[in-house]
Amino acid sequence: MSKTRIAILGVVCVAACGGESSGRSKYCPVPVDRTDASTVGSDLNVVAVTVDPGPENIGYTDGLFVSVTLCIPGTTTCNTIDHMLVDTGSVGVRVLETAIGLTLPAATNASDVALAECTPFVGGTSWGPLKLADVQVGGKSASSLTVQIIGVTTYAMPSNCTGTPVNDLKTLAANGIFGLGTHLQDCGQPCAEPISSGFNPGLYYDCAIPSACALAAVPVAEQVSHPVSRFPVDNNGVVIRLPSLPEGGLFSTSGQLVFGIGTQTNNALGSATVFPLDGFGFISTTFRVGGTSYEAYLDSGTNGLFFLDEATADLKRCAGNDSAFYCPATTANLTATVSADNGSSAVVDFRVANMANLDPCLFAFDDLAGPMPGFPTNANVPGFDWGLPFFFGRNVYVAIESPNTATGTGPFFAF
Repeated sequence: MSKTRIAILGVVCVAACGGESSGRSKYCPVPVDRTDASTVGSDLNVVAVTVDPGPENIGYTDGLFVSVTLCIPGTTTCNTIDHMLVDTGSVGVRVLETAIGLTLPAATNASDVALAECTPFVGGTSWGPLKLADVQVGGKSASSLTVQIIGVTTYAMPSNCTGTPVNDLKTLAANGIFGLGTHLQDCGQPCAEPISSGFNPGLYYDCAIPSACALAAVPVAEQVSHPVSRFPVDNNGVVIRLPSLPEGGLFSTSGQLVFGIGTQTNNALGSATVFPLDGFGFISTTFRVGGTSYEAYLDSGTNGLFFLDEATADLKRCAGNDSAFYCPATTANLTATVSADNGSSAVVDFRVANMANLDPCLFAFDDLAGPMPGFPTNANVPGFDWGLPFFFGRNVYVAIESPNTATGTGPFFAF
């Protein structure tokens, strides 16, 4: 990952997504609806989110899901897609072509040529055409939003769209991604630069020749955008509220996704500490307290606390299919300090359990962790990806760049 403004970081599923790939049991009870109606309430800016085994009981560990409704723009022809992964490490709505169930109009450039995107995540690369849809979540909606349809049916995945393909339910382990990161678009100005400039990272393609989509510059306004930023109100960020978990985990749990920060009584910052992001979209984490400081971010789309490497963290790595995770002999109780350039800081206590000892029929854990992919060999990879386990027992605020909040403009994290 290069240090550009590109806001595509999350969706680290590594080995814990999908029952077979992680060695977690396929023979667990069929999931039931564990959504607690009391977590939703009557507020139009609140929607329920769940942590459960994922679509079709696929066995997704620590996946945070929400239901999203897509409609053909300007119509009531709609389809609700369940188990969309809530991801604060990326931006934009992306839906598997097998789950969409609608014929949406193509998103095109100024020459009326259909567009597609090659979307890099830490855990792989998704490819597919861009479409226009009205997007509804709870009582909120965004009109004619550019969304990505993940899959290779419309256009073949180009050879220069590299990385491990994540284009179907087996590899994504969700029906789509609801990207709620801190940027207004998923790429921004770099993807608007000419391909020949050397500054364009090459995410977008035009498909004038459907069998040979070609790299293209796409203006910022035509890129995949943050869905919340397009809401009429409560559009400056989100709050994720999840309960604490008992040691040993749960089969499933539920919480709230709240739209807006400081726009209503139910999304006020209160006593939360605000951590403005640096120019590359990161905060800092010092590990251990008083030790080395590393770049970091908060990422609900990552299913563990991914940080450093085995030697630097002084944690044993798991063997076999679970090698993407840590397996200390006994649960490690660790402490780090999260900070930002404005002087804000907070001490974070966290645990790292032995992945191999976790109950294979439970899917919500606050102590699942592993090494950060790429660290330390790639200096551009942050040292800490504070994934979903960080969110349990906290109110986590994710403010989008530019829009005002009661504490100033984003982007920032707060908790």
